Amino acid sequence: MYAFTLERPSTLADATRLAAAGAKPLAGGQTMLASMKLRLSNPEQIADLSGIQELVGICREGNAFVIGAMTRHIDVANHAELKAALPALADLAANIGDRQVRAMGTLGGSVANNDPAACYPSAVLALGATIHTTSRKIAADDFFQGMFATALEEGELITAISFPIPKRASYMKFKQPASRFAMVGVFIAQFDAGVRVAVTGAANGVFRHSGLEAALSKSFTPEAAAAVKIDASELNSDIHATAVYRANLISVQTQRGVTKALA
Repeated sequence: MYAFTLERPSTLADATRLAAAGAKPLAGGQTMLASMKLRLSNPEQIADLSGIQELVGICREGNAFVIGAMTRHIDVANHAELKAALPALADLAANIGDRQVRAMGTLGGSVANNDPAACYPSAVLALGATIHTTSRKIAADDFFQGMFATALEEGELITAISFPIPKRASYMKFKQPASRFAMVGVFIAQFDAGVRVAVTGAANGVFRHSGLEAALSKSFTPEAAAAVKIDASELNSDIHATAVYRANLISVQTQRGVTKALA
């Protein structure tokens, strides 16, 4: 690991000032610290956000939950009101990584990193969430821009994410057994205006599947999902699974997710 300077801001204003000056924000550190140990990343200055209490917490505002960027996965998983009104999101958080990862990892860190196999981006995209930052609000459809790429500008920090509450929702994750990342994860959310389906782990970034959305908006049934052909041409093929296998997983996980949501 290379030498670096560690800052511990106690307010969002201090963190924003440090980020604007070039400091690399540290949330849960589940990706950043590992990459530093492998000398794949070499930040000269790090701003540890863990002491900023204004970035922590879960509250309901009307028909949405607003979750602070530094809220840990374990706190999302165990939040009673969230589990009652939006159980799919709590269930997603409960199955990220292992206990150590859930105790340290944060919502904001996961979304800002935008790992192509991470779970949270699929929930953000399928629920049509809004990402609150230190300078603006960004719609989920405008936020994710490919592998590890987002609409965040240099020095811009996520402060919270607002998740609308759907009529029904579910998240189905086929885990890579060693890493527990999603080989394929499918988040389904049904609203009065229609159904949104987001897929993670299958390609070079999280994406919505328009064919599944159209079919399920007409008929929210496993049979409707099964009738949709999943194109494998742009999906990942690697040592874990071929593109064709991942395409089949998208279909199967969507069918299971609809059944789970209806239950």
